[in-house]
Amino acid sequence: MKESALEQLLDSLDKVDLADEEMYELFSQEPPSGNLGFLDPKARTLEITVAGHDLTIHQSPTALSSNRAGGTTGAVLWKITPVFAEWMSRPDNLFFANGVLSSQSAVIELGCGIAALNGLVLALKVCRYVLTDQTYVAKLVEQNIAENHDIWSGKPANGTRGSKTHARKTKGTVHELPQSSLVFRELDWETDAVDPSLTGGDPLRSFDSIIACDCIYNEALIEPFVQTCADICRLRVADHPDMPPTLCIVGQQLRDADVFEAFMNRFSRDFDIWRVPDPRLVDGLRSNSGFVVHVGRLKYSS
Repeated sequence: MKESALEQLLDSLDKVDLADEEMYELFSQEPPSGNLGFLDPKARTLEITVAGHDLTIHQSPTALSSNRAGGTTGAVLWKITPVFAEWMSRPDNLFFANGVLSSQSAVIELGCGIAALNGLVLALKVCRYVLTDQTYVAKLVEQNIAENHDIWSGKPANGTRGSKTHARKTKGTVHELPQSSLVFRELDWETDAVDPSLTGGDPLRSFDSIIACDCIYNEALIEPFVQTCADICRLRVADHPDMPPTLCIVGQQLRDADVFEAFMNRFSRDFDIWRVPDPRLVDGLRSNSGFVVHVGRLKYSS
C-alpha cells in the first residue's frame, strides 16, 4: 500500500483539533440510553448473525458479577461490537476499499473480551488478527474460537474443537490454532510489556492497525490504554519506518461526556485524530445511535 492511499483516506475523515469541541459536538444532543452497553449480560450463550455469518457466542454472567480485581466487563458482549464488526467486514469498508487494510495486513485488537467477535469475522480478511485481553477471558475466547472455527478459518474443524499450542512471551501466554490467522494473547495494559512477540511469530514484528471497541468507560483506563496504543504503534516505527504507520481504530459508546473528553485530551497528546463521518458508517454505528469511531495516527514526535 502506498502512503498516498493513507493520506487520501485521512483527508476523507473529519480532523479533530480540540477535545472539548469534539465533546460538545457529539454530546450536544442526549445520546440514546444504552446503560453501560452490554448486549444481554444475563445470557450464557448468544446466537447472533454478523456479516452473513451465524455465530454462537459463549459469555460469563458469573464472571461479570464477580468482584475480580482488574475488572470483569470483558465477560460479556458489548452492544457496539456486532455493529462495528458488521461495518468493518463490509466490502465497501473505507479501510479495505482504500487499501489501508488488506489480506496482507496484521491487526491487533485491545480488550477483545470473551466474545472475540471482531476477530471471528475479520480473520479471513487479513493475514494475522491478534486478539488481546486479560487472562481471565482466555478460556472462553478459546471456546468461542473453536465454536466458530468454520467461519473465521473458512474450513471445517475436522471434528476437533481446535488444538492449542503455547509459546513463551515476556508476560502472558499465546493461544493459537496451528498455522492460524487468528491468535489470542494475554495483555494487561497496566502490567504487560509491548514487544514484537505480540504478533505471534515471525516474520511479523509490527501491526498495520489497532482495533478497540468500547474500551474506555472510566478515567482510570485512559492512561494505560493510550500508552499501550502508542507502544504498539512504535513497533512499526522501529520495525519498518519506511512503511505506513500503524492506525488506531477506536469505536466507543457515547455515555459520559467527562470521560470522553478526558480520553480525547490524553489521546491527542500522542496521536493525530480524525472522526469517521456518519455517512461512512452503517446504521446503528452513527452518532445518532450513540456511537462514534475515531482514527488515530501516532505523532512523529511521540
